[in-house]
Amino acid sequence: MDLTDEQKSVVSQWVSEGESIAKIQNLLKEHFDLGLTYMDVRFLVDDLGVVYKDSNESLEDEDHAESKTEDSTEENSDPAGVTVDVDAVIRPGSLVSGNVRFSDGNVLGWQLTSTGQLGLIPGDDPEYRPSNEDLQSFQTQLQELLKEKGF
Repeated sequence: MDLTDEQKSVVSQWVSEGESIAKIQNLLKEHFDLGLTYMDVRFLVDDLGVVYKDSNESLEDEDHAESKTEDSTEENSDPAGVTVDVDAVIRPGSLVSGNVRFSDGNVLGWQLTSTGQLGLIPGDDPEYRPSNEDLQSFQTQLQELLKEKGF
């Protein structure tokens, strides 16, 4: 799909404001007369490399509070320093995805496929291996977080 730089900028702004994919789909139709499918909009947002705002930010901006709630990032952490979150926009090919920050500060992506396979996505250092304790904590937190979300 070919969008002008101005249209890409506007879409990036909508994402940074926390608008959902469905809302962006409607806004594209309303503002630019572009009839894109939901999946096309998801790919567009992914191609633009835009990141949704962190849900832990202040919700003082009340006119966007509802959309932020829809697309919020769920997060769990433990005292050992391992933090697990779930992506607002799920990685293609995944049932659910997110990031994990281990106690040493390294961050890896993770994804769960529809067949139940859990995978870690390498970060900056492809040779990085978290400690067994961190992996145990990650798996425990992920299990609790996914149970809360109904997976």
